Amino acid sequence: MKNTKLCPKCNGSDILKIPGKSGPYGSGNNIQTGWTIFSAILVHRYLCCSCGFSEEWIDQKDIQKLKDTYSK
Repeated sequence: MKNTKLCPKCNGSDILKIPGKSGPYGSGNNIQTGWTIFSAILVHRYLCCSCGFSEEWIDQKDIQKLKDTYSK
């Protein structure tokens, strides 16, 4: 949905982007890679307003940081 702007389930085009965020104690839609709020990788959601299907995406620039943290 991020790239096509169409829902893969219903072909709907009413797509809503819900930006990732990071809050205190790890709250929000993120993946923690360290102990502080500054180490959080944001996970953005795309929601089809027609059928409710959703996808989660991580920015390409953050993938290496996740690989460094979790591929051990």
